[in-house]
Amino acid sequence: MSKSWVVVLLGTSQTLAWASSYYIPAILSAAMARDLGVETSTVFVAFSCAMLLTAFLGPRVGRAIDQYGGRVVLLASNLVFILGLAMLALAQGPVMLFAAWLMLGLAMAMGLYDAGFATLAGLYGKEARSAITGITLIAGFASTVGWPLSGIMLAEFGWRGACWGWALIHLVLAMPLNLLLPQGSKPAAPSAPAAAPTATAARETRRTAILLAFVFASGGFAAAALAAHLPALLIAAGATPAAAIAAGALMGPAQVAARVLEFTVLRRAHPLLSAKLAQVTHPIGAAILLVFGAPFAAIFVLLHGAGNGVNTIVRGTLPLAIFGPAGYGARQGLIVAPARFLGALAPALFGFVVAGFGAHALWFTAGLSLAAFAALFMLRVAPESSEAPR
Repeated sequence: MSKSWVVVLLGTSQTLAWASSYYIPAILSAAMARDLGVETSTVFVAFSCAMLLTAFLGPRVGRAIDQYGGRVVLLASNLVFILGLAMLALAQGPVMLFAAWLMLGLAMAMGLYDAGFATLAGLYGKEARSAITGITLIAGFASTVGWPLSGIMLAEFGWRGACWGWALIHLVLAMPLNLLLPQGSKPAAPSAPAAAPTATAARETRRTAILLAFVFASGGFAAAALAAHLPALLIAAGATPAAAIAAGALMGPAQVAARVLEFTVLRRAHPLLSAKLAQVTHPIGAAILLVFGAPFAAIFVLLHGAGNGVNTIVRGTLPLAIFGPAGYGARQGLIVAPARFLGALAPALFGFVVAGFGAHALWFTAGLSLAAFAALFMLRVAPESSEAPR
């Protein structure tokens, strides 16, 4: 099977996985809370618990992909998605609500981007960069597909019917797509035993992994924080509610446009260059907004969205370029665990900063991004990794 078809299959199944998990609270939470007799915030707390679980399970899922191949794990994720959505549809109170979201947290750990990246690394090794970019281009439309579809099912069948609908979509569409993926997606073992790494090499590997974890955690915090508070921040900067919503709508197109740029103009450059560019766009946009005010809200959203779009790709391609495909899944799970953890907590934590400082809270996320930008210059990239895989 050609790489293009693998990208289409996996990108589509990823779109459905994101749409049926990460993007359903925005549409279903209010009706869900009313029916279960809880506050809407309780639904989002359950969702945050699911996101925290993905941080702890990521390394284990990565090791499973390294050992058994990505197709097996992705197919299993469809079954867990179905179970979690069914539990959610049958929930009668907060206990079942939290249990269902924890099951969906397991499914997200097994079936979202990092599992997809590890699958592609197993299939194509260092040649996986273009495929990783390709699935993010397709799955970048998950909210575009998921929100309207969840809204239609909510209006026609209620929130429980929407959960059953998404479970059915996993059964009849997402699972067959993952079943068509190539088998045996794990890197071949080296032909001769590799020499044991020296203590210096081991320390350098740990240092690089820690730096990458810090970079991805900074980006993950900013992305999750702004996803929850972007309209309020723009209003605090002086934009009208209508202007804030209009500017916020540019986030998706900015992310997709930046990914297209990465796929075309930057595809022959090392992912480290893409990572550096992605880290500076948010601080530049924040400075423009805070200095020049609300008329530049759209410029800020475009720059922030572009950086966020490329950061998603870099999270998969930069570790692959530096460390190679061997053991990619387990290593990736460890490196991105802090990003997942902070991403789950960011909306609540950043809310306190916004409450205290208003739009000037952006200086905090800008500072994190600049610290990550500086950390990227501390990475030591081996000469043989200086050219990006095609």
